[in-house]
Amino acid sequence: MDPVAVGFGLVVLAVLVGSAAVVRLLYRPERPWSEVARARLVWGVPWGSILVLVGVCCVYLFVQDGVTDFTDPVTIPYRAWSYFSPLGMLTASFSHADAGHLLGNLVGAAAVAPIAEYAWGHYPEDGERADSRLADPRVRALVVFPAVVVAVGLTTSLFALGPVIGFSGVVFAFAGFAIVHYPIATLVAAVGLQGALLTVLEALRRPIGVYVAEASPPGPPSWATIAIQGHGLGFFVGIVLGVLVLRRRNRSPNPFHLWLAVALFGFAKSLWAIYWFGDQNTFVLLRGPGVVVVAVLAVVVTVAATGSERPLVPRRLRREGDSSERSPSERVLELARGSGRTDGGDPGGLDRVAAIVRGARADGSDRRYHRYAAFLAVLLVTAALMGMAVPANVLVVEEETTAEAAVEIEGYTVTYEENVQNQLVSPVAVGPLEDAVALESSGVIVSSDERQIWLDAVTSRRLAFSGEETVIVGGPGWRESVTAERTGWEPVGNETVYQVRLEGPDGDSRLAYESNASRADVRIDGRTVTVASADGEFVLEVAADDGDEADEPTTAPVPTENESTEAGGLEFEHEDGTVYAVSNETEVAVATEETYD
Repeated sequence: MDPVAVGFGLVVLAVLVGSAAVVRLLYRPERPWSEVARARLVWGVPWGSILVLVGVCCVYLFVQDGVTDFTDPVTIPYRAWSYFSPLGMLTASFSHADAGHLLGNLVGAAAVAPIAEYAWGHYPEDGERADSRLADPRVRALVVFPAVVVAVGLTTSLFALGPVIGFSGVVFAFAGFAIVHYPIATLVAAVGLQGALLTVLEALRRPIGVYVAEASPPGPPSWATIAIQGHGLGFFVGIVLGVLVLRRRNRSPNPFHLWLAVALFGFAKSLWAIYWFGDQNTFVLLRGPGVVVVAVLAVVVTVAATGSERPLVPRRLRREGDSSERSPSERVLELARGSGRTDGGDPGGLDRVAAIVRGARADGSDRRYHRYAAFLAVLLVTAALMGMAVPANVLVVEEETTAEAAVEIEGYTVTYEENVQNQLVSPVAVGPLEDAVALESSGVIVSSDERQIWLDAVTSRRLAFSGEETVIVGGPGWRESVTAERTGWEPVGNETVYQVRLEGPDGDSRLAYESNASRADVRIDGRTVTVASADGEFVLEVAADDGDEADEPTTAPVPTENESTEAGGLEFEHEDGTVYAVSNETEVAVATEETYD
């Protein structure tokens, strides 16, 4: 390890600790933070959150085999593929795609999970059964809280749209539960603290970094990589649980704080990024409708969590003379009115007081009605987010591969195919999506009928960029890799001709795909040159450019480096990755070898 980097890391740590110590001297709260924490948590420690985070790390290390390769775990079988693939459904919410994905979700959970656990509390609230086993602080911390987290994780897996993977749905549930109890604290933790923690961790890991400008492989927009439905589902599940706990404890947050926190959280965490897939690697982003949805839901959640505790049914709908629903004030006013007046004075004062009392009760009833209606709307949104995933999760992968060469490993089939129908995404030709069509995929395809898996693991564009990619398949206790390698030649002025080979665990390389031939945009002595791939070998086809298609072209293999060959009266030389055609002391480049980043 570089001693300079270690030294800077220690400096970063010392400065952070020192700044916290200075603030501690300047700010003396009435109740120390440790006392505030111990009031609701055993020893002031969020034991449940710690246990959950340790469990997620164990899944990554020992279930996904991250202990073998920490940066490249087994992921394919641990996605939420289908109800007919129980392993993925049970593990998707607690598995991760790579080390960066794991770190991001762990830090996000560490920022908001303790707030959610603090809101839940290890000690029973007033009015809760103190004699129940569930009232034991140790049970609430080490059993109830983790059990609810597991249940929420299974919910976000079972009702996730698409083969999602990651703990983020549960992280959003933590945020949803915490935000209805402590809106501002949760907003600061989720939006500010999470980013600060990630920055500090990166500064400690790599205090000084040297970065070089370089090309990046083609990929979708950042918002198109977000499991927006899973995040929204987790957030609303957390809100529903939080509101239920609030009502059980007869508490209510500040309406303005809650509205502000939900709205800003939704915008900061991209809950507005509603999108779908178009054709030819395009994506449709519904940004405007998404912003409207976040704004409306912020109001709905606020009303659902901050409504009055007054009776639901408005006074005007109750039966006349039904005294069972009358308040003591109304009963006293009724007796006073019935007793009459002996001095002949105007009883209008009593009528005005009665009207005020009735108006106050009506206001409370309306607020109660609004609260129930808003909470019902939250439930309907949650149900809609769940329901949209059910049809996708009951689909069965039945189509077998048409590729001639495939690598078979323990029920997995790995192929390279182009322009095949994507079996995971269906067209939705409505409104702004009216141009959506059945999507086609090209690249390295991993499928498994018994596991209900179909995945374009490496796109053709990414393989064209890198030249070589490795796909990991496996399951509990085992992993294997398949390597895809692309080689090609680019004729001058035309499309690249390429081959893709797959190499399985046995080390046997097989030809998986050959592209169409492509003619160079040059003419030498009335001849044309075409680059083609035939039976795994690149060849040069020379034909007379006289319009007579009856003449068969003459072919020859592409010469190796610093070698030459002859075909159709032309000599071809291979120098520094370029093939030149030579005739009558004229030398013309006809094709260059494809290079990769």
